[in-house]
Order: sequence, then C-alpha cells, then structure tokens
Amino acid sequence: MRGYLMTLLLAVTVPAMAQQTPKLEPLPEPPAPPPGMTDDALEPEVTIIQRGGDTVEEFRIKGRLYMVKVTPPHGVPYYLVDTKGDGVMVRQGASTNLSVPMWVLKSW
Repeated sequence: MRGYLMTLLLAVTVPAMAQQTPKLEPLPEPPAPPPGMTDDALEPEVTIIQRGGDTVEEFRIKGRLYMVKVTPPHGVPYYLVDTKGDGVMVRQGASTNLSVPMWVLKSW
C-alpha cells in the first residue's frame, strides 16, 4: 500500500514541478573581436560560371584561387583544391577510378 501511495504521489508532483518556468537571465553582449580580425578580405569571394552544362564555382581569398567546385548537369559534384598553395589543383570528392561491381552469377 505504501509503494502504491508513493508512486501516486510522485506521479502527481513530478509533472507539477516540470511546469515551473526557470528564472532566465539575459545573456551579456559578446566581446568585440580582436584588432585585425574584422578584415573583410578574409571572406571568400565566390564566382559562379556556366561552362557548357557544367556549373563552376571559383573560391578566392585575397584574389588567390584556392578551390574550384564543378557540378556537372548529370552527376556528382567534385572539387579541385590547391592543397599546397602552389597553384596545382588536386581533385577531391567523387572517386576518380571507376569501380564496377562484379558478382559470380554461375559457376560449374
């Protein structure tokens, strides 16, 4: 009987406690960024070009090309990235090798 009474008491008090709104305080204003960090030249410039059916997006920071995203009309987009900063683009994204699945259909 005591267990039943305790369960009933908890079933009534827990929802009542959950309905009480917590006392919220406003957040303080964020601090100003350090000097030199508000440079708009750090934002990438994106140029979108249509070449044939492909959509080419060129990403530049301070006028220097660092990444190209190529989206073909029928297929998966891939990226050309300048990983070393020497102007040589390396393909990243979809696999460049064609991997054909092979199954054994019948053997005797």
